[in-house]
Amino acid sequence: MKKCITFLLVLFYIPVIGQTLKIEAEKINTVPFEADEYIGKDQFGYHYSIKNKVLLKTKTNESFEYKNFSLGKTTKIDLQNPLRIVLFYENFNTIILLDNQLNETKRINFSENSVPIAVTATGIASQNQLWIYNNLNQQIGLYDYLKNDYKTISTPLQENFKYYYSDFNTFQWVDSKSNWYKIDIFGKITAIGKVSNFEQIQLLPNNMALILKDEKIILQDLKKDIIYSIVNINKSFKYFQYKDQILSIFTSEEITNYKITIP
Repeated sequence: MKKCITFLLVLFYIPVIGQTLKIEAEKINTVPFEADEYIGKDQFGYHYSIKNKVLLKTKTNESFEYKNFSLGKTTKIDLQNPLRIVLFYENFNTIILLDNQLNETKRINFSENSVPIAVTATGIASQNQLWIYNNLNQQIGLYDYLKNDYKTISTPLQENFKYYYSDFNTFQWVDSKSNWYKIDIFGKITAIGKVSNFEQIQLLPNNMALILKDEKIILQDLKKDIIYSIVNINKSFKYFQYKDQILSIFTSEEITNYKITIP
């Protein structure tokens, strides 16, 4: 009798183990949008993009632009605070801050800093600060751009960044071995886990990550150790972004928006 029960349990679990978990995407609309590079959308509904090396901010009939050909291509644009946009030019070791109309309000050349700093990663932080990864000592720090004051908050990191993301309170990164970490403004480092190989990635709350690989998007839940396939989306696109349950995918000519529900 016990052998029979065990056999039935095995039969019951086999299809569950082999099951592919899916998240159905529901298409909302497709919007014409021409750009060389799409940057993102802020909480006020403005779209940011690069066209002919010019940063554009657009919504319906409103448009703003910022040009800075002398510094070349931007390495990173941080839209966390639309009133204080961060532009990073790694080749010139320079960060520029813009207001909500894309007027330049501050320019920081770290090559002129009294303490040597070679910035390779940055983002807006709380209390008039910027996250800074200093490649000279391979440490993360905070730079107060009003006081021109820099402090290191981490020990030297062992691996290079494969991807990084920051918000006001944390700086998060995936290293060259696909390990995901985060550090808070007090210097506490937390290991999240290992993410799947990716071509593009977006880190989400609750230890989740959206990952693009081989023209497929998956959701990896590191806490539950589950991977979901996002289905019913176009396969050919340049970039994706998820925000407020909307997954947007971009080509050079249009944006297609999908409604998805994260478990």
